[in-house]
Amino acid sequence: MKAGSGDQGSPPCFLRFPRPVRVVSGAEAELKCVVLGEPPPTVAWEKGGQQLVASERLSFPEDGAEHSLLLSCALPTDAGVYVCRARNAAGEAYAAAAITVLEPPAPEPEPEPQPAAHPLRPPGSGEGAPVFLTGPQSQWVLRGVEVVLTCQVGGLPQPTLYWEKDGMALDEVWDSSHFALEPGRAASVPGGTSLALRILAARLPDSGVYVCHARNAHGHAQAGALLQVQQPPESPPEDPDEPTTPVVEPLKCAPKTFWVNEGKHAKFRCYVMGKPEPEIEWHWEGRPLAPDRRRLMYRDRDGGFVLKVLYCQAKDRGLYVCAARNSAGQTLSAVQLHVKEPRLRFTRPLQDVEGREHGIAVLECKVPNSRIPTAWFREDQRLLPCRKYEQIEEGTVRRLIIHRLKADDDGVYLCEMRGRVRTVANVTVKGPILKRLPRKLDVLEGENAALLVETRETGVKGCWSRDGEELPATCQSSCGHMHALVLPGVTREDAGEVTFSLGNSRTTTLLRVKCVKHSPPGPPVLVEMFKGQKNTVLLTWKPPEPPPETSFIYRLERQEVGSEDWIQCFSIEKAGAVEVPGDCVPAEGDYRFRICTVSEHGRSPHVVFHGSAHLVPTARLVSGLEDVQVYDGEDAVFSLDLSTIIQGTWFLNGEELKSNEPEGRVEPGALQYRMEQKGLQHRLILQAVKHQDSGALVGFSCPGVQDSAALTIQESPVHILSPQDKVSLNFTTSDRVVLTCELSRVDFPATWYKDGQKVEESESLVVKMDGRKHRLILPEAEVQDSGEFECRTEGVSAFFSVTVQDPPVHIVDPQEHVFVHAITSECVMLTCEVDREDAPVQWYKDGQEVEESDFMVLENEGAHHRLVLPAAQPPDGGEFQCVAGDERAHFTVTITDVSSWIVYPSGKVYVAAVRLERVVLTCELCRPWAEVRWTKDGEEVVESPALLLQKEDTIRRLVLPSIQLEDSGEYLCEIDDESASFTVTVTEPPVRIIYPRDEVTLIAVSLECVVLMCELSREDAPVRWYKDGLEVEESEALVLESNGSCRRLVLPAAQPEDGGEFVCDAGDDSAFFTVTVTAPPERIVHPVARALDLQFGALGPVELQCEVSPAGSQVRWYKDGLEVEASDTLQLGAEGPARTLILPHAQPEDAGEYVCETRDEAVTFNVSLAELPVQFLVPEAAPSPICVAPGELVVLSCELSRASAPVFWSHNGSPVQQDEGLELQAEGPRRILCIRAADPAHAGVYTCHSGAVSGAPSLSFSVQVAEPPLVKLVSELTPLTVHEGDDATFRCEVSPPDAEVTWLHSGAVVTPGPQIEMVQNGSSRTLIIRSCQLKDTGIVTARAGATATNARLHVRETELLFLRRLQDVRVEEGQDVYLEVETGRVGAAGAIRWMRGGEPLPLDSRLTTVQDGHVHRLSIHGVLLADQGTYGCESHHDRTLARLSVRPRQLRALRPLEDVTVSEGGSATFQLELSQEGVTGEWAQGGVQLHPGPKCHIHSEGRTHCLVLSSLDLADSGCVSFTADTLRCAARLSVREVPVTIVQGPQDQEVTEGDTATFECELSQALADITWEKDGCALAPSPRLRLQALGTRRFLQLRRCSSSDTGTYSCAVGTTRAGPVRLTVRERMVSVLRELRTVSAREGDGATFECTVSETETTGRWELGGRPLRPGGRVRIRQEGKKHILVLSELRAEDAGEVRFQAGPAQSSAMLEVEALPLQICRRPPREKTVLAGRRAVLEVTVSHPGDHVSWMREGIELCPGDKYEMRSHGATHSLVIHDVRPEDQGTYSCQAGQDSADTRLLVEGE
Repeated sequence: MKAGSGDQGSPPCFLRFPRPVRVVSGAEAELKCVVLGEPPPTVAWEKGGQQLVASERLSFPEDGAEHSLLLSCALPTDAGVYVCRARNAAGEAYAAAAITVLEPPAPEPEPEPQPAAHPLRPPGSGEGAPVFLTGPQSQWVLRGVEVVLTCQVGGLPQPTLYWEKDGMALDEVWDSSHFALEPGRAASVPGGTSLALRILAARLPDSGVYVCHARNAHGHAQAGALLQVQQPPESPPEDPDEPTTPVVEPLKCAPKTFWVNEGKHAKFRCYVMGKPEPEIEWHWEGRPLAPDRRRLMYRDRDGGFVLKVLYCQAKDRGLYVCAARNSAGQTLSAVQLHVKEPRLRFTRPLQDVEGREHGIAVLECKVPNSRIPTAWFREDQRLLPCRKYEQIEEGTVRRLIIHRLKADDDGVYLCEMRGRVRTVANVTVKGPILKRLPRKLDVLEGENAALLVETRETGVKGCWSRDGEELPATCQSSCGHMHALVLPGVTREDAGEVTFSLGNSRTTTLLRVKCVKHSPPGPPVLVEMFKGQKNTVLLTWKPPEPPPETSFIYRLERQEVGSEDWIQCFSIEKAGAVEVPGDCVPAEGDYRFRICTVSEHGRSPHVVFHGSAHLVPTARLVSGLEDVQVYDGEDAVFSLDLSTIIQGTWFLNGEELKSNEPEGRVEPGALQYRMEQKGLQHRLILQAVKHQDSGALVGFSCPGVQDSAALTIQESPVHILSPQDKVSLNFTTSDRVVLTCELSRVDFPATWYKDGQKVEESESLVVKMDGRKHRLILPEAEVQDSGEFECRTEGVSAFFSVTVQDPPVHIVDPQEHVFVHAITSECVMLTCEVDREDAPVQWYKDGQEVEESDFMVLENEGAHHRLVLPAAQPPDGGEFQCVAGDERAHFTVTITDVSSWIVYPSGKVYVAAVRLERVVLTCELCRPWAEVRWTKDGEEVVESPALLLQKEDTIRRLVLPSIQLEDSGEYLCEIDDESASFTVTVTEPPVRIIYPRDEVTLIAVSLECVVLMCELSREDAPVRWYKDGLEVEESEALVLESNGSCRRLVLPAAQPEDGGEFVCDAGDDSAFFTVTVTAPPERIVHPVARALDLQFGALGPVELQCEVSPAGSQVRWYKDGLEVEASDTLQLGAEGPARTLILPHAQPEDAGEYVCETRDEAVTFNVSLAELPVQFLVPEAAPSPICVAPGELVVLSCELSRASAPVFWSHNGSPVQQDEGLELQAEGPRRILCIRAADPAHAGVYTCHSGAVSGAPSLSFSVQVAEPPLVKLVSELTPLTVHEGDDATFRCEVSPPDAEVTWLHSGAVVTPGPQIEMVQNGSSRTLIIRSCQLKDTGIVTARAGATATNARLHVRETELLFLRRLQDVRVEEGQDVYLEVETGRVGAAGAIRWMRGGEPLPLDSRLTTVQDGHVHRLSIHGVLLADQGTYGCESHHDRTLARLSVRPRQLRALRPLEDVTVSEGGSATFQLELSQEGVTGEWAQGGVQLHPGPKCHIHSEGRTHCLVLSSLDLADSGCVSFTADTLRCAARLSVREVPVTIVQGPQDQEVTEGDTATFECELSQALADITWEKDGCALAPSPRLRLQALGTRRFLQLRRCSSSDTGTYSCAVGTTRAGPVRLTVRERMVSVLRELRTVSAREGDGATFECTVSETETTGRWELGGRPLRPGGRVRIRQEGKKHILVLSELRAEDAGEVRFQAGPAQSSAMLEVEALPLQICRRPPREKTVLAGRRAVLEVTVSHPGDHVSWMREGIELCPGDKYEMRSHGATHSLVIHDVRPEDQGTYSCQAGQDSADTRLLVEGE
């Protein structure tokens, strides 16, 4: 938890904001929001700055965190903005929404209205916002007609009205001279006003949307109308004298050429200006154009006139002319449109069609090849096959059928094949609506939206609605056939689906409102903090400059020092001051404050108040202590809530409880307690109180609060701890039932009852008591044990509802739906096996329970239940169900006639496939054993990996796993003379563009690399790139790349001319890219100011410097408006981004205005040069008197600060004139007066004046001419000026040469040393001062005898310049910052000063300065946000500045999470280390937040956060993430499955034949799959072999074992195996108890044989005549325990013979005797049959016995087979075929079968 905010909860936060509401006056309006916070916030609603109070019409419902404002019977005065404010101790939040109240439509007048005592005022008559009484009406007029738009408005104060056209005021319209405004008053409302707009002689440019605005102090309203001015059908010239001119003048020059691919759009734009505003007409091939579905004419936002031709066709090519004319003349602009036709074209294109509403429309076209795929579009919308749009492909014909036509189906339809080749047609829907709405309409927020509909009939009334809500009538207009909807100044709430309805006809458009980007407001200024009063702070500020255009508020936030969280305090609507008391903070501490401006367009940057304030909250008692009454042994909890977070002290019976221990005892062995504090709540928990503690007094005390309460303890009555509610339990028979009731007291008696009767203990019902628990036990429950049990004790009871049922019945086999196919007369047996032999089952057919009959037999044999159809017929087929308990087994029985082998398909099948698809051809037969033959194009197919033949029951399949083009053809599935035909057509898959799916817009800067990428669905698909409609060619500037399925167009160094529309055409699909390349702006980065005033000293260097971006930008320098050029006196430099202008030696004339200019920006330097006053540099003070002997040379010298400064000399106040003996010299800044030979007249005072102005500096020399002393100085010392560190050398000559000279420095005698050197050379004396320092400046004197000479030594300080300057630094809060400079020399201590914001650095322990030789360093440790600013380092000669930018501390992961892999059941630990301490984060697993629990442990220590997950299973694998602030760190948790082991393996088994053998093994885990094997082969479940799992135990059960089951068995799980073990099956000794008996029956009857053996589990085998018998057809075999039964039905003579039954070694036999029936004719031929001569005659009979012989006779003579007569026999059917019948064949033919005969008279016709 973050420091400083852990105990103060969380401020209010809106999860759902209230939404704006629009209601009709009188309706109900409701605003809803959801707000959360800790503690839960208090919510108040405000309007106009005033808090709202509940009333009869206004209420504030609350439901948990949901808060509502409910306004009943809304009135216009209720309209406005409502604010929901939520406050708690941690902060405040607000949200606002508007309620708009619309005027209801005027009610129908009632006959004879009753006068009201207080009649209602009409709308707009009272004080309030403007209300439109009547709005302007849309109009459609011809050119030249006068138009009047009128509106009437009510409202007080009287509103101001004004008109706009297309969003512009009327005076801003280019030509508004014919507009006239006529104000008036509204007659219907007192005080109302009106304003009419009259347009004289309307012209075509006057078309548009006109909006009338009404505004007063209460609000604003607007209403709009649409005006359309149309060209008259035949309009004569406006001036009768003006000759008629042709519509379009001949072009004087060749028109421009424009190419477009067929199916693309062509857009022409012309921009025309003139006054009066010109009228525009578009022409094509000399004929005027009118807008239609494919020709759109409009005016764009820039004022250009646009003609857009959609889906260009070859017929659209030609000359397009834009003709503009006004009264001053006309002009033309033309373009020649060429339509580029594709190589592949439609054989027959689409044709325009018409259809009536609610009818159908059929579009049809032909493609060149039937394999070419096509797609249908309605304009840009892809149409997919559905009930609405039926799409048919028949060979090369492509057909689209549009069902249930409606008005919106009217439009342009396209059929497209690969290569974007299209054919276009118009579909016209005839109905009540002639001109529908556009599909969608995009409008910018604040603009006007106008929608227009034309109907077939005039005067009809339509309905406009948006999203199902009817729109107000003020924005609707109708005139004749035209209906308009005008929405002025649309907002985002106006967006939606707008519909115009007329009866059952409707048209819809999607209105989309695009938001206009607004800039957020500026921050408050002049913020100050005053801490005058104790525990309060006064904050003041001024509004932002400039003030925001929309309403705004100020949001004040606080931050506790040391914390990172800013928490909202207040929201203030007016600027000024606010006083923050201590009660506004949750805890005592030092707080900082910041403020920002918030409006509907965003929030300004925060401004922080300088400094902090110490605030202490005052605690108040919110909810106090209450007396607590508990039972003996329970915990007593005392709690109270305070208004702020503060520590307090608890008392028990006047004794203070220790606060440093959250848990403790009052005294050893006495009452235990625990103290808790959570936010504002304090709790004291007295644990397990005893009866002797009753009456204890508990108290709480803290500053400002004292409270107490008493503890009362009662003897606890017995009560039931569990169960608390009635328990319902379900058991099956033989289960152990335990009912447990736990009481609050130990060994307290209780009594058990069942169904109200006291129970009695017995072996089947046991009652036990163990401490608090009482149990009733039923060891083996029976069904009769069901009932209601009650455990009763002292007035309280626990109830148990017990239900005991037999175990549920389960169907063992079949587990899946069974499909049975049979033919007529075949025996059908349906078998169902259940898990209990005594379980009842029911059979159902087609939902009806079946009844046993001769045709449907039901059999039961142990757990096996059968339904038998002995001789199935087609009506016997259907859906059968075997129902056992809640389970059902499903059977589908199909009985077919063998006359048709192929059940499916019944007709020819056409299969259309795409290359590489999987194709399956399926043929269903009536019998599963039938064999088929597959052929392709007449040749038998051969099975291979590319062609698979599959056989499954009655299904035959031919599978092509990956079909190829060459696999197209006709496939036949043949059986006998039947075949099923499949025609397979394979086509290439269409190429689709996977990425991008939408149009891509790219904006790049010059020389930037631009890459357009397109990803295809096929790697080998070719593409073509187009730019602005033309195919591109590869070059160095345009590279085409192909990599797998990716295609790229690369512009390595894009130029502005490379911009345009690029298309990647892949044949079947295209991707569009719009590329814009702009030149980068050349900006001046530094200085930031655009104008600077600079002042320099004269004769010094002047340097002007700019920094540009990009670094290669060219600049120009100007002085006083003229471009400058580089010279010796003006140097221009460029290094990287820096541009400099240097004047090495600035002169006064160099002052002026200098401008540095790039292509896009410029900066101005105003340079001024200040001239310094003239000063005497050497000597600095008046020199000592100069004594010379007559005739000696006298030189008086001084040095000026400016070389050009004029001077004049005076001698004793008189000007000095230059003559032969006196010479005046000037050497640069030095001025010299030289006396060649001094005489006494030259003695006196000589003065050098620097100017004639009074007070000008001057320097005087005293010259004395006298006889020389005995020792004299022949030459004077010369003043010296040296730089710091240089040597200074003074020389003089003495006479005589051996005279003693004494040297003095600043009056002190100097002696030779390390720094001082004295040299004597004859009469020359030299003093050398080495490595002069500044302290060496002074007067050097050479004294010889009584004479002396002085000279001044001036040591100049060496300029301390910066070689390495400061650099701007950007750091994160809390880091250490080092600012460093390097000087040209090592400066003295204090020579370098560090500054911040122009002021010396404040005293702060975090700031340290260090000098290391030439390097000076400023260190800021633990930088704060307040440290941000400009830092400088300066010496006496140089200065450098840099900007320190401090960004708030970013949370980072120093040691991120790492992936963890653990075994199932183990624990995983995730740990990460953050860059900050005290951070609160959330752990999540798989996107679900984790909370501490038994399996999840979360803790943090310092910067380390840890998550421990224990008892993991496989489902816990996934992503584990940690989220804190903006940081999210994730890792992968992988849980490995623990290898399964076999704990206990199977054992050897020995069973008797027919018994059940069970192998069992136990695994280490319950969820594991095991494999059983026999002799090394895997076993699969079957009706006789069952695999079961019970917890960790696995069973293999072999039922009805036989000798074939003998072998070795083993089990394996994973890599672990157990076994092998051996199963031995002993032969069962079987004997016959009851022998078979001989049966005699007649042919056609049935016979039953029964044999009883000694063993039940015995499998028997039946034989008839040595042939084994199997169930089916006429044979039914069943077993009932030991009895084996054979039933033979529909006996035949050949069935006679020996019947044998064998069961193991036992056998029994008997004879079946069948008495044959006489042969009879069942189906006779017709008595008379007529055939044509030369044809074939067939006579056919059916006898009762198949295979018996019959004879054919003619006129009593037996016929013999030959060329003339052919005898055929097929089963019981016999035929006589007479070939080439002649008249002589006419006669009577008879068939003799045994004793029966049939006659037929044959008649021959013809010849």
